[in-house]
Amino acid sequence: MLDEGNGKAIRAPGHDNPQVSSNPEPPAMSVHHEVLTALDEVLSLGGRAYSFDRDTPLLGAVAELDSMAVVTLITALEDRFGIVIDDDEIDGSTFAGVGSLVDFIDAKLG
Repeated sequence: MLDEGNGKAIRAPGHDNPQVSSNPEPPAMSVHHEVLTALDEVLSLGGRAYSFDRDTPLLGAVAELDSMAVVTLITALEDRFGIVIDDDEIDGSTFAGVGSLVDFIDAKLG
């Protein structure tokens, strides 16, 4: 706020040190959380994926993750992270567990 009389800035009470940024940075994206979100959405797990940790097995352990779901999940991950995943980059070990999938995405982003 400016004092019209002298053109100097004055501060409103309670605003002694405003933290205003013209270009605020978005919060850092957690790859782990975003992968869990993609899993939950694609597999329609109703929030169940948020209880998964790095050691949670996926292929063969999560019934909803069949071959068609893997294709849909790949597309969702590409869209979510802005990456392209080529067929020759992935195999069953990529989807073996949450940790291997997160590590794969981290490497693609890296």
